[in-house]
Amino acid sequence: KPLRKAMMKKKYSRSCPLIQLFAAASVTSCLVTGAIAGSLNGTVRDPGGKAIVGAIVTLTDDRGVSELVYTNYDGAFHLATDMEGSLELWIRKRYHRDDLRKLDLAQDANISLEAVLRPLTDLNELSEDHPTLSHFSLIAFDPNETALFSRPNFARDCVSCHSLGEAVTRTKRPLEDWTATVGRMHAYLGNGDPELALARAEMLAKAFDGTPATSNSVVPTDPLLFAAKVYRWRLDGSLVPHDPAVHKGNNRVYTVDMMLGAILETDLKTGETLTHIEPADGMPPGGVFTQMGMPAPYGMKVPRAPHSLAEGKDGKFYMTDLVGNSIAMFDPKTRKFEHHQIDPAARALYPHTIRTDKEGILWFTIAFSNQVGRFDPESGNMKIIPLPDSASLSIVGGPSPYGIDINPKDGSVWYTKLAADRIGRIDPKTLEIKEFDSPVRGPRRQRFDAAGRLWTAGFSEGAIVRIDVDSWNSKIFRLPVFAPDEVPTPYALAIHPGTQEVWVNDTMLDLVWRFLPDEERFIAYPLPIKGTYTREFTFTREGWACTTNNSLNQFIEGGVPELICIDVDTKEAKK
Repeated sequence: KPLRKAMMKKKYSRSCPLIQLFAAASVTSCLVTGAIAGSLNGTVRDPGGKAIVGAIVTLTDDRGVSELVYTNYDGAFHLATDMEGSLELWIRKRYHRDDLRKLDLAQDANISLEAVLRPLTDLNELSEDHPTLSHFSLIAFDPNETALFSRPNFARDCVSCHSLGEAVTRTKRPLEDWTATVGRMHAYLGNGDPELALARAEMLAKAFDGTPATSNSVVPTDPLLFAAKVYRWRLDGSLVPHDPAVHKGNNRVYTVDMMLGAILETDLKTGETLTHIEPADGMPPGGVFTQMGMPAPYGMKVPRAPHSLAEGKDGKFYMTDLVGNSIAMFDPKTRKFEHHQIDPAARALYPHTIRTDKEGILWFTIAFSNQVGRFDPESGNMKIIPLPDSASLSIVGGPSPYGIDINPKDGSVWYTKLAADRIGRIDPKTLEIKEFDSPVRGPRRQRFDAAGRLWTAGFSEGAIVRIDVDSWNSKIFRLPVFAPDEVPTPYALAIHPGTQEVWVNDTMLDLVWRFLPDEERFIAYPLPIKGTYTREFTFTREGWACTTNNSLNQFIEGGVPELICIDVDTKEAKK
């Protein structure tokens, strides 16, 4: 059930010779009975007997909870699990045919298996197995990198909210269909020029004409993957789960879903997710946009749309409500909401990313109106701070204040302008503002490390940057490129509180990145679902790195968004 949708039209083998199970258990019709919920061991090879390295081996139970590991250089894997009963085993490796099995596992058993994955040979099947980035890269971008339709600006404009080139958007369609779609998307970005919409539509119609992708984008397997275990929880009923945050008190993960108008509460131990709908509290469908006689962004019908969240000093979550134009409070203990409306006189629109400083003050960017907000939960005082004017470098109708974080050394507040390639500093006491040119294009979400260095994701650059904010000296680290000209698009990054490693979200490669600063080394953790688009990382008490598969649900293979946590160094792997 959990994987039936996920497989979509993917072909996979059910023939018995492809997988042999040994566990002092009878094997009938490829179904193991009387086996385990203890450990699963085996090897994955191609038909010639060669080990397949980095294959993703996933077990899923009837709750939709999955655990996965990766095969090593010998094609071997070891997966210890507490799951039992009827499980689905899914083995996937890019450019190979999937293998999907059912296992009945009893407690404390141990089974071994051998699997054979057959390479894909059909050009269309191979093309379908390419990541979204390979298809996006078929677009004939303007070689002038400052041009409106250059690759950096195309990424900034067209893949900031969702992927472009995954299974749905790369479907061949008439030019007039593309023109209507692009016109609508440009309108969301504040640009109604019909000539620009037609020009981009022509580029997309030409790129997505059914020509197969042939770039052979192969993710190298790092040996650190062999110690990792990845957990996944289906978020059934969710639409666009945006940012997650681990609550310091109960260690549960809370995820805001902007399209559903809700906050999701996931218990990682039980696998249960509760959905808490944000009340309208006087707002009509479409929020303040409807009140002003404007269409709501992305055609949203909800009255409240939580986008980003941060835990306050009081243990409550504070969220930017992008259509309701408020800071919403959610109390995990009572599961009640409150709304603190932004004064209409401030002419603020689209509160975006939010962070908490050491004093418990909430700071947030306001994307559509070039502002930053400051909110004191104790007093209820809210102040909206206008930012300096900055020219947009793409078709976006403004500079688009985006990421924000607090310097742990002096409490200064730092923000990015995604469309203007600017990074700014606000003095928390005087509210004095100073802006700088960003070292990377498309600066998006950012975080400070414990030493007070600012790390920023360069979405249009395919890089992350470390900035010494006192000297403004910086060092850029470019993400690995797996096929010619297929530059990654890092959305956000977060600093692991224990290790100070940098975790980076990716939008079009079906993976996430872990960066080791001391070694200046990236490790790619492949994820099994095509169309994966992760938003932001948060960390559990155990040190797991958690994120959401956030793309619009119709763009994700199987149509079900998910919460993902990575344990980079499992105890089982050390045995």
